[in-house]
Amino acid sequence: MSEQAAIGNGDSSRASTFHSSLVIEVGEAIEEFRLGRPLIIVDDEGRENEGDVCFPADVVTPDLINFMAVHARGLICVAMTGERLDRLGLPLMTARNTAPLGTAFTVTVEAAEGVTTGISAADRSRTVEVLVDPEAGPEDLTQPGHMFPL
Repeated sequence: MSEQAAIGNGDSSRASTFHSSLVIEVGEAIEEFRLGRPLIIVDDEGRENEGDVCFPADVVTPDLINFMAVHARGLICVAMTGERLDRLGLPLMTARNTAPLGTAFTVTVEAAEGVTTGISAADRSRTVEVLVDPEAGPEDLTQPGHMFPL
């Protein structure tokens, strides 16, 4: 499984592959991710009190991106390691983060090749593929874009 996981919102064709229980143990969640299945991860009531549809980025499809955009309707982000962000040359979006939760957004990106406007589910899926490709470098991305690495 990749070190990165796309976070945001999931795939109408895969929606039935969500775990059937409302609450599962961490070990079960890890196994679901190993199987490439999306999960809804809910944070604490004292934080944002929201759920994020998450899945391993290496199983991204346009259908998963579309599901997130249509049903969860939030930003579609890609959680990445600091080392990977550095290798891709992606700086933080702002030097002085004043957001209440201090979420570490980087500059937004788009795949440099294989996309059109960048906003379609297919284009965003392609951008995620580039973000997690170990051979990709800064030249494989353009800024700004429609994907939010963090």
